[in-house]
Amino acid sequence: MAEMKSNDSIGRTLLVVLVLCLVCSVVVAGSAVGLKSRQQQQKALDKQRNILDVAGLATPKMSGEAVKTTFESRITPRLLDLKSGEMLDKDPAKFDQAAALRDPQQSVELASNDDRAGIKRRSNIVEIYLVRDEQNKVQEVVLPVYGKGLWSMMNAFVSLQTDGRTVKGITYYDQGETPGLGGEIENPTWRAKWVGKKLLDDNGQPALRVVKGGARQGDEYGVDGLSGATLTANGVQHTFDFWMGELGFGPFLKQVREGALNNG
Repeated sequence: MAEMKSNDSIGRTLLVVLVLCLVCSVVVAGSAVGLKSRQQQQKALDKQRNILDVAGLATPKMSGEAVKTTFESRITPRLLDLKSGEMLDKDPAKFDQAAALRDPQQSVELASNDDRAGIKRRSNIVEIYLVRDEQNKVQEVVLPVYGKGLWSMMNAFVSLQTDGRTVKGITYYDQGETPGLGGEIENPTWRAKWVGKKLLDDNGQPALRVVKGGARQGDEYGVDGLSGATLTANGVQHTFDFWMGELGFGPFLKQVREGALNNG
């Protein structure tokens, strides 16, 4: 009799545990579904804020509503065919960059000798951002770039003047490099050193150099390296070597130098 009661007790305990597990699973799943929309909205807002930041249009205490309003009035997202360098008449809101990278029809696998940035695959189409002044004239273009650092994939936006060569701003917004060393790519002081530097030479070839020990004064192609973070600095160098080249934004920037943004 005692054994039967013991078995009943174990059975009830297991039943209670299973019910609790089921209830917890339902609560967690429901929370995840309920928060997904908010998470996506916050992700989009963070992206807009970073683009405004690199374009020089953000302020430290800018509200979310102000970010949305400024982005909508001053930024025009466009889809770009990297191979041809042509901007496409397609809705950027319907483009999924992550899906494109996974699709062999929408991306290309990079040979090891071409993959300077260490990204393995490159989508055929990317989203870029035209920055307009209050008269609706394009005054700069923001390009997304990314490449492998020492520990992480380093994601950035770089803003260029309408000459297609000169940097107006740069921001690394997602990276996992060593704090105080490679993580200094997010430091505003280092970012400011990029302003006015030229990414391409007079022939349209990648020319910017991240200089270990510091660039010479007046060197329009040289940016100071990162003290104690040589491999991260090399990753930055390789990122720009790739994305400003023929497999990256090279064809587009050639058209920019020929006046393409006047029709943007």
